[in-house]
Amino acid sequence: MRLSQLRTAFVGAAALIGLGLAPAHADSGASSFSVVKAGFVIGGSGGSGVLNFHGHHYRLSIGGISYGFTFGASETRFHGTVSHIRSPRDVSGVYAAGNVGAAIGRGAQAIVLTNQHGAVLTLTGRSVGAIVSADLNGLAITVR
Repeated sequence: MRLSQLRTAFVGAAALIGLGLAPAHADSGASSFSVVKAGFVIGGSGGSGVLNFHGHHYRLSIGGISYGFTFGASETRFHGTVSHIRSPRDVSGVYAAGNVGAAIGRGAQAIVLTNQHGAVLTLTGRSVGAIVSADLNGLAITVR
């Protein structure tokens, strides 16, 4: 009988530890922003936008740098979702991506980015400009 009680205590303790280690519920919101990108080998980008989370609007500031084959300039207006966040602060961070594309006039883009907090941006956008690129991008987003 003593072994049975020990086993029950062990299972109960494991269950409690498992509940304590379970991740807190993550949520999602909507995001829209505009990014202007220009470059000649080394490129830069900047922009602003809005995060809609739990009925509140939070301003976003965007800045970035790219390195690789980049020639030209474009503006892209992105719309999409941000998921796996618990608060608006989780959106702030550095996002990295590889990019290959070309646009003359109008074009379309789709991208999924993740930052160090686990926030996932799933975006689509429309581009205007003349740019050819095959580069690595670092994008920093700050919630203001």
